[in-house]
Amino acid sequence: MPLANLARTEMNETTNKTETFSNIINGDKPVLVDFFAEWCGPCKMMKPILEELREKMGDDIRIIKVDIDKSPAASSHYNVTSVPTLMLFQRGKILWRQPGVVPAVSLQKIISHFISQNNAQ
Repeated sequence: MPLANLARTEMNETTNKTETFSNIINGDKPVLVDFFAEWCGPCKMMKPILEELREKMGDDIRIIKVDIDKSPAASSHYNVTSVPTLMLFQRGKILWRQPGVVPAVSLQKIISHFISQNNAQ
């Protein structure tokens, strides 16, 4: 499946629309992508962390999850070799990436840094 056709939904229960991965990461709003696998224990730890982050950051960021087993083209394209891997995108550019579990407080600081940096431009 071509990367442009890969569709993902947000971690927001009220969102009913489906957009392409490319459309989402090329937007003005920062997008945190969680590359994960169902069989991955540490990946399961990220779900409540991302839910906490969603509550803290609200509409300042979009959070999406990409299952590497169901979307191998995306994981290959971004050279995801371990899960979980978190990547922050804005306007199609990778602003930050890190493998492993990252606490919500740390994620909020990282994302807020990039938001304030981009607002200053």
